[in-house]
Amino acid sequence: MSKRIVVNVGLLETRVAVQEGNLLTELYLERHRHRSIVGNVYKGTVTNVLPGMQAAFVDIGLAKDAFLYAGDYTANLGEAGRDVLAEVAGEEDADADLDGDEEPKREATGPIEDMLSRNQQVLVQVSKESLGTKGARITSFISLPGRYVVYMPQARHIGVSRRIRDDRERERLRAALRSLPLPPGGFILRTNAEGKGEAEFAHDVEFLSRLWSQTQTRFEQAAAPSVLHEEMDLTFRVVRDLFSPEVDEFVVDDRAAYEKCLGYVRALVPSLEERVRLYTERAPIFDALGIEKDIDKALRRRVWLKSGGYIVIDHTEALVSIDVNTGKYVGKRDFEQTVLKINLESVNEVVRQIRLRDLGGIIIIDFIDMEVLEHREQVEKALKRALAVDKARNNVMPISELGLVEMTRKRVRQDLRALLTQHCAVCRGTGVVKSDETLAIEVYRAIQAKAAAEAPPGEGREIVARIHPDVAAWIEREGRADLERLEAALQVKITVQAGGGAGQREDYEVRVR
Repeated sequence: MSKRIVVNVGLLETRVAVQEGNLLTELYLERHRHRSIVGNVYKGTVTNVLPGMQAAFVDIGLAKDAFLYAGDYTANLGEAGRDVLAEVAGEEDADADLDGDEEPKREATGPIEDMLSRNQQVLVQVSKESLGTKGARITSFISLPGRYVVYMPQARHIGVSRRIRDDRERERLRAALRSLPLPPGGFILRTNAEGKGEAEFAHDVEFLSRLWSQTQTRFEQAAAPSVLHEEMDLTFRVVRDLFSPEVDEFVVDDRAAYEKCLGYVRALVPSLEERVRLYTERAPIFDALGIEKDIDKALRRRVWLKSGGYIVIDHTEALVSIDVNTGKYVGKRDFEQTVLKINLESVNEVVRQIRLRDLGGIIIIDFIDMEVLEHREQVEKALKRALAVDKARNNVMPISELGLVEMTRKRVRQDLRALLTQHCAVCRGTGVVKSDETLAIEVYRAIQAKAAAEAPPGEGREIVARIHPDVAAWIEREGRADLERLEAALQVKITVQAGGGAGQREDYEVRVR
């Protein structure tokens, strides 16, 4: 299947799309005013230590203090301690791609109150963006990614990307890296390292070693809080992390960005330079390649399948639920085969939407119930195969008898929905609003309460209800007789006025004049 990377440079943001065939599978976005801070290294000051949570808050110069778990902090461990850390971290199965590594689950080396104290200065790296009301998550286990290797100064282990499955190649890569004069620390050989040798690794090791030395020097000299190292811009990270021989075309729609990308490619992967081209057509590149439509669909709740089935994606505070439905597809003769066909078809679309929307945390997939055990196993295997290409770390539980799959996926940055949307001012984030009839009944009750609170109305007294135009139109169309009965019961004239549409649907004003 052909693969293409498309870079769209706008006035306020840069967008990078990855297409497989003609389908959008990944989207990365960087606003020029708010660049990502994942991967940045800071000198911070501890502002509070929380023994009950075994965590600390650290001021790194952001609007909110960053959050540091005890397991994500280590003091200067020394040589013996680093060997222990390497065994605990399980780095052999890690991978470092564009969205960052899954943080290895480490046990704290002691109570956090024994390791950190208020006003202490620490060297930390952002491992997760600030999400919602939470501050950024940080770690003192620094990892510096290059094109082919990731350098981890606090570890003492050479790991290989879990996506390189050939045992011989894994051993060859380790041997090639070990043959080089390595600085103290650990390394992970990335997926891009497959097929490469000592020359490529030596360049990365030298660069990353120099970068770490510069970072340490800045830590000694800088005042806290301050940034010691910033990750490069989105276009550089794309060239470093995504541009590989599997990519047939790398298209950029801005000349300045094109020249910059060419420079990155010549420095990192000169053999692929001829695949980079400048887009010069008049039509916007995302429109011309159908990407804009795919982005719009990725913000919808319902996604249709080719067969006529569909999936529904709902976000809650704790998790994301994905529901598979037969929709318009009714099959031919056998119900179980119909269910199996829809579930298997939905797998690829579910995974594509997970990657495209960058969904993270707990995800529940509700496949259509399957009575046949073999069918459940087929769907489970298909899901795991589809997720194998996902760069984010995921963990999938076996499918249940009810067709439910529980999975987790590493979340480093805000998902697409959080990046591109905000809570609806009308529904206040619920996704639903009160119906016109419900609001009209509320207004009638308010009129009754207002009439009861006033002295017995004399002749000529009037109650005015100023309401949303949609509700006023419903009363005029459906509720006129009810309004007249209310006037007769209260012995008062009632005037309904449309509020001009500026207020919320559920806002209204009732007064006497």
